[in-house]
Amino acid sequence: MPTLRPMTPRYLAPFHPKRVSHYFTDVLIIGGGLAGMRAADAVDPTQSVLMVTKEALEQSNSNYAQGGIAGVLDPEDRFEDHIEDTLRAGGALCDREVVEMVIRQAPERIDELIRWGAHFDEEAGAIALAREGGHSHRRIVHALDSTGREIMRAVIEHTRRLENVTLWPNTFTVDLLTHEGTCRGAMVWNDQYRQTLIWAKQTILCTGGAGRLYRETTNPAVATGDGIAMAYRAGAEVRDMEFMQFHPTVLYIAGSDRHLITEAIRGEGAHLVDRDGHRFMPDYDERAELAPRDVVSRAIVEQMRKTHSPNVYLDVRHLDAEMVRARFPGIAAICKSFQLDLASDRIPVRPGAHYMIGGLTVDAEGRTTLSGLWAAGEVTSTGLHGANRLASNSLLEGLVYGMHSGSGASQAAEEIDDDYSALSLVNPLVKSGEEPLDLADIRNSLTSLMWRYAGVCRDAAGLGEAAGVIDQWCRYCQRRQFHDPAGWELQNMLTIGRLMIAAAVAREESRGVHQRVDFPETDDEKWLRHLSYRRSDERDA
Repeated sequence: MPTLRPMTPRYLAPFHPKRVSHYFTDVLIIGGGLAGMRAADAVDPTQSVLMVTKEALEQSNSNYAQGGIAGVLDPEDRFEDHIEDTLRAGGALCDREVVEMVIRQAPERIDELIRWGAHFDEEAGAIALAREGGHSHRRIVHALDSTGREIMRAVIEHTRRLENVTLWPNTFTVDLLTHEGTCRGAMVWNDQYRQTLIWAKQTILCTGGAGRLYRETTNPAVATGDGIAMAYRAGAEVRDMEFMQFHPTVLYIAGSDRHLITEAIRGEGAHLVDRDGHRFMPDYDERAELAPRDVVSRAIVEQMRKTHSPNVYLDVRHLDAEMVRARFPGIAAICKSFQLDLASDRIPVRPGAHYMIGGLTVDAEGRTTLSGLWAAGEVTSTGLHGANRLASNSLLEGLVYGMHSGSGASQAAEEIDDDYSALSLVNPLVKSGEEPLDLADIRNSLTSLMWRYAGVCRDAAGLGEAAGVIDQWCRYCQRRQFHDPAGWELQNMLTIGRLMIAAAVAREESRGVHQRVDFPETDDEKWLRHLSYRRSDERDA
């Protein structure tokens, strides 16, 4: 494993307990996506919960999930089939016990969402089930092409009714607070109170992924890897950071924001064609458009290279036009805004960063390696996804691990007596006479660098170039103390970028979403294992 130079400060911002406000709670939940909401519901109602979200509650990857949530609901489907599909997609790095646990809980968790008021599409009086890439059966529960929005609407309404839960939206969590090897809460910042030290008996991270490290991405602006970075600074272990999943079909209109085109559209029969109209997926995999995401993404990149084209196309012109428009109204509306008709035009697409498979190492209950800290959702590495996430397993993971972490943190907090005193933790101000930095320029350069050298296909030369450049940026960015979220976000992104590059350099093979063109084969003898990092491993090279 390559050496990481000591560039990561313990705390990003200066603070002193005499100069900031304080807040005390039993359980602190950082992040308000599906995992965070489900965690809040699992806390005993006699205990206080504070949920801190970076922006409004609706701004999370959960809210933007189009496809749906996977579960064995069809009598002709079996748990064993869903388990095997997940293991097959995961490149032999899944934890089978975790896979079985999560998948067997799916029907109960989906039924729970329905009881909370989520409305899913029905067919002949039963829940309609779709099929997506890598699945051997129709088992995707959906609400047209806006499943995440419908689920989040229901769980947000449910959580708002919980009397023991207090919500702080538009609040940036700067760092976790630790004392004697235990997480004791977090330091947060917002426009109203500026800095606040939140003292919690137990803390749950549900902050999502890091897709915004890439120029081409489906992720909302909040997905900058903050949770993984702050936990790494606090001493928690992270693993599998080389595994970023790229979604194969992202609407590609030069100069515009990128928009996800759900995998469900291929499940309904859409074809992928190149600039010449050739349907190319059967050339790469017998499952064609229904191959797992890593296979489809690599095939698209290769076909773009062969045809010297910046994109390929989704083609549904052979399908019933009214069915297409009715099944995918959100995507049809997005296409229409660019003068494209989803049903009658070829839709330009290319891969984009979509889901962070790596993250905080957690056990089956959501415990991290740092005492007092739990985690759920995309911020974690649970063992469910292995080296490549099976489509529509992520919302399910968020529900299951949200429930487990909320319940576990609640039980742990109940065993700790109330103590409304602040610890004497201090991070002194470091005076700097250095010139101000153009943070937006560094950030844009970082996302372009990650896309160019740590994208769908990678090699040692490009990764080495990226590592050197990021280290150079870190030398003059990480030692500074910024005073607003723009600076802290950049520092978090640089931390995550370094970890992702280091892991990608170390894994000299191709497995799942990690494609090394200089090591194209999978090597189980050397690499059938996880790569883990802690801040304490940083040392002079």
